Amino acid sequence: MTDLVTFGETMLRLSPPDHERLETTATLELRAAGAESNVAIAAERLGADAVWASKLPDSPLGRRVATELRSHGLETAVAWSDEGRQGTYYLEHGAAPRGTNVVYDRSDAAVTTTRPDDLPLDAVRDAAAFHTSGITPALSDTLESTVADVLETAQAAGTTTTFDVNYRGKLWSPASARATLTDLFSAVDVLVTAERDARDVLAREGSAAEIARGLADDHGFETVVVTRGDAGALALHDDAVHECPAVETETVDPIGTGDAFVGAFLARRIAGDDVPTALEYGTATAALKRTIPGDVAVVTREEVEAVVDADAREISR
Repeated sequence: MTDLVTFGETMLRLSPPDHERLETTATLELRAAGAESNVAIAAERLGADAVWASKLPDSPLGRRVATELRSHGLETAVAWSDEGRQGTYYLEHGAAPRGTNVVYDRSDAAVTTTRPDDLPLDAVRDAAAFHTSGITPALSDTLESTVADVLETAQAAGTTTTFDVNYRGKLWSPASARATLTDLFSAVDVLVTAERDARDVLAREGSAAEIARGLADDHGFETVVVTRGDAGALALHDDAVHECPAVETETVDPIGTGDAFVGAFLARRIAGDDVPTALEYGTATAALKRTIPGDVAVVTREEVEAVVDADAREISR
């Protein structure tokens, strides 16, 4: 039985080196990048048997995505398409005050036509958990319908359904996102949201603990995880609130930090760890990801456990 199946778009990320500008750079670094594949890789590296499912164009760029994801030990379940293109995005790293800029080029991507029968539904039904994010239903009306159908299929089969709000303002407005996501929530068991998304998109108020409790009460989630950046993460489970501080880190590339957290958290919950322990693994993996270029948390379980142990010793002093 597969531990975790994730579903979503993976793009190709093109980045100028050394904080150069897109309009002047002579070279671009190419990497595969997608929220749900990032989650699956992090989970795989933390001990879960993970599968990433999606649709890709049967083209050199589509095959590049699949090949790179497999290089991390991840199993892929790809519906290959003769139509549609490979989505890309351009990431321009900038030091303060310039900041980082993202330019999407993902219109008419093959993934936007994905229907439930393109996906490995038997694997979803047999998995311990199925995961997707708010990015996926934002990409097309077809994907909005597919995400709803697959979440319902998974939940009906007894698979734990997990969902990361993962709001992207370049894809839709807060009001549109809120309307769509709240319709999906009845088929979600575990919700992950950044505190800012809970406030700005889901229109929640109060402390992080109050936000988690309100979401659980309104939608019946088994677990609500609220990530808070430098303040760490908080989870509500079995009516108890658990908090975990962030791990201090030097940031090389913050992209994919949240996905690394989610992947590690899910891997450890699937393995039977309690929520506080899973939070510790999530925050440690997120911290390590920030030290690594690219979207993917290329870490080992031993590295994560060393951070968890070191952080526990620091807290106990």
